[in-house]
Amino acid sequence: MLVAVFFAATLCGTLLWVLLRGFGSSFRGSARGGTPDPRANWNQLAVPTTQRITSPQAAAEILRSGGLVAFPTETVFGLGADATNPAAVERLFEAKGRPGDNPLIVHVPTVQHWSLAASELTPSAKALLAAFAPGPLTVVLPKRPEVSPRVTAGLTTVGVRVPHHPVAAEILRLAGAPIAAPSANRSGRPSGTTWRAVLEDLDGLVDAVYCEDGVPIGIESTVVDCCGPVPIVLRLGAITIEQIRTIEPEAHVQATFAARGDVPVASPGLRHPHYQPRASVRLFTTAAELALPTDERLAYCGLEPLPGRIDAALEKVFPSLEAYAAGFYEFLREADRQAATLILVQRAPSEGIGAALQDRQRRAAGK
Repeated sequence: MLVAVFFAATLCGTLLWVLLRGFGSSFRGSARGGTPDPRANWNQLAVPTTQRITSPQAAAEILRSGGLVAFPTETVFGLGADATNPAAVERLFEAKGRPGDNPLIVHVPTVQHWSLAASELTPSAKALLAAFAPGPLTVVLPKRPEVSPRVTAGLTTVGVRVPHHPVAAEILRLAGAPIAAPSANRSGRPSGTTWRAVLEDLDGLVDAVYCEDGVPIGIESTVVDCCGPVPIVLRLGAITIEQIRTIEPEAHVQATFAARGDVPVASPGLRHPHYQPRASVRLFTTAAELALPTDERLAYCGLEPLPGRIDAALEKVFPSLEAYAAGFYEFLREADRQAATLILVQRAPSEGIGAALQDRQRRAAGK
């Protein structure tokens, strides 16, 4: 009799735990700009532990076996998966919470390896790669059939990039396959520019994170569609339109946002919320524009100090435009760590990398 009572009590307790666990998981979702956390479905997606690694060989072995590895590049951390392995690519989309109509950029170790991902190297792509690769440039080309259609959101084109970072280059060389690698963060959140920031979003969802910081640019690559007669800049980055026109004088910039949701986009960063912290973001050019409520916990970043009349819990004055770009995403994350409710962001000037930084600032503010 006692055994039966004990068994019934244990069974009821187990059922109650399952119900409460499911109830609690319903609250795991996005903050502003984010996507639901897949750790709510832990059994389907979680790995036993996310390894902290410092070996390119170990990273390459995980990628070859169908795993997910976050690794540094000169722009931001990338989350890598074998672009020819549909199961690995599917895991990548799930770990990020990434919409399926948002294509991925494929990374290769050298310019000579373009054919790992693309079926044709167009004249404009050849000229731009000769000038700017390895580096923060992605060229959109006709794709190889071996590249998973999930990578390209069903399009016949693929973005190809040769990163200018020793760790990334060695991992790609050892992997021996084209590696799809969007930014290593939950979709909609600020891109990760440190391995600790990557773990904030993806710990327990990816197989490994390469523990080395040193992401000098801090803004994603410039994306140029090289499939047509005239190159079109689809996404602004560290390589400016002025630099591109020194090689391809007829190149022009397409609008940053896709106007219609049913129109396919050939580049990431053209649709869906991006780069958004949990706190609200307010952009301004001069301090005279600021009329602040008194009940906000403020954070501030820019190239000039805040006026003395404004008190911020977190303030970062960057010494240069390049430093502003390199530190912007990490500042947004730090503002969230400090529980800021409103982030004041001074608009970057439009010269040089400032045009790309302005784009990311607008997106962070939801504009």
